[in-house]
Amino acid sequence: MMRGLRECSFLLFSLCGITSALQCTVVPGVLTQIDASNGQVFGVNRASNIYTLYGTTWTQLPGLLTHVTTGFNGVWGVNSNYNVYRLVGGNWKQVTGLLKQIDAGGSNFIVGVNMYDDVYCLPKSSAIAADGNSALPWVQIEGKLKYYSCGPLGCWGVNSADTIFYRHGVTPDFCAGYRWENVPGALSMIEVGTEGDVYGVNSAGDIYRRVGISAGNPIGITWKHLGNYLGQIKHVSYDLGMLWVLTTEGKILNCKD
Repeated sequence: MMRGLRECSFLLFSLCGITSALQCTVVPGVLTQIDASNGQVFGVNRASNIYTLYGTTWTQLPGLLTHVTTGFNGVWGVNSNYNVYRLVGGNWKQVTGLLKQIDAGGSNFIVGVNMYDDVYCLPKSSAIAADGNSALPWVQIEGKLKYYSCGPLGCWGVNSADTIFYRHGVTPDFCAGYRWENVPGALSMIEVGTEGDVYGVNSAGDIYRRVGISAGNPIGITWKHLGNYLGQIKHVSYDLGMLWVLTTEGKILNCKD
């Protein structure tokens, strides 16, 4: 990984080959997936190497993962064999379960989807105690999703057809909730931020933010289009006012909208 940050202020951001109304910083390095929460940033590259950002420097962690997540319940990840791991005392501990995507953004509970797009969650009490020494009681949720993410105001997911869903009734101790609601729009991935902000990317590489989310209206009102990136954006994560963006080539941007 390259070291340090490079500042870019732009409406036309030719250095990264994209046009954007976002104000962004180029972060040297190449990643395939990134996750930010509570001021921490983690990511993985094409070789499954794991990195975390300390100040302006990427530091490699031991181990190999294809997807990593950080949240209120710590740092979790999955590898190319779908095995699930939790970072405990600076070491990766394998825990029971098989997932391809995992999210630790909920209030001390964990969610994810497996290779068959089956949806699972792990309640707060079990997630807190998870240390690899005992089996975990993953709860299967009805339906199929390819990506599932949670935050303080609820959980959002997208399926293989890019249809968007919000899950009603989710709590830390009842992580399964009770009902899906289809939300208009189409996204290929979706992420819920630490404060409940919801961002996503569609199949054309456009970034969207959900507008109007509140405790009284956790689904919000509409989607705000943040830019047309000509199919180049593949992944986003939002934390503490910063939107972390990955292009299909793995370039990393840190943006404000």
